[in-house]
Amino acid sequence: MFIEVSFVALNMVEIAVLLKQVPDTNAKIAILGGRVDESAVTSWVTSPYDEYALEAALQHIEAAGGSITAITLGPDRADKVLKDAAALGVTKLVRIWGDGWEDLDSNQVQFALVDAVRASGAELVYCGKQSADRNQGSTGPGVAEMLGAACVVEVSEFDASSSSYVRPASSGSEKVTVSSPAVITFSKTESDLRRPNVRGIMMSKKAQIDLVSSDVGSSQVNFNGDSSPAEKPPGKTFQGSDCIPEVVGLLRDEAKVL
Repeated sequence: MFIEVSFVALNMVEIAVLLKQVPDTNAKIAILGGRVDESAVTSWVTSPYDEYALEAALQHIEAAGGSITAITLGPDRADKVLKDAAALGVTKLVRIWGDGWEDLDSNQVQFALVDAVRASGAELVYCGKQSADRNQGSTGPGVAEMLGAACVVEVSEFDASSSSYVRPASSGSEKVTVSSPAVITFSKTESDLRRPNVRGIMMSKKAQIDLVSSDVGSSQVNFNGDSSPAEKPPGKTFQGSDCIPEVVGLLRDEAKVL
């Protein structure tokens, strides 16, 4: 009996994973001067979609070899997302920050991230499809545009052995492969997110974080203020079977659900 076995040779790859620190979904949000008062937020976490990007990067490196650089942009408190990545085995940690950076627009953020990605030598950039706080979804495509790289968005499945990605398509979903350089944005995948063990947590406390800055230029966005949407009118209450005709009429004529 002859058994033919074929092996797929995977090249070692350098991956940059972009991580953003966001308020915990259970945190109380306060508004001060028309903006979120970040000093009042008591709990910060890694943006959930970024966690799936990090998991994909870890699987990719385990299959092909190489290294991961975790990159975040934020003040001192953002070190935690990098320490969390270090607890999972990431050894290259970069935080980007500069004086007066509290109000960067999305273009400035992308400029800074691109500088850090280039400095890392990464061939692939993994990030979440959007952050949990602003939900803009512009970081991945914007970074790809500035890098002159291909971009695959909203990846829901990833095959580490073949470096193929599954994303939504008009007919359902499609599997694509892409050559580097490329930026891949992830939605929720079927992979279980790994959690650090005690040894990883202890090692992460000694992890070295490189603090860098960048020339992001001046903002191209003018903020004039915002306002809350108009309050909805109070709901209507009905009691007794005598109200059924009226309720049916309202559902049909006002709510347009019948």
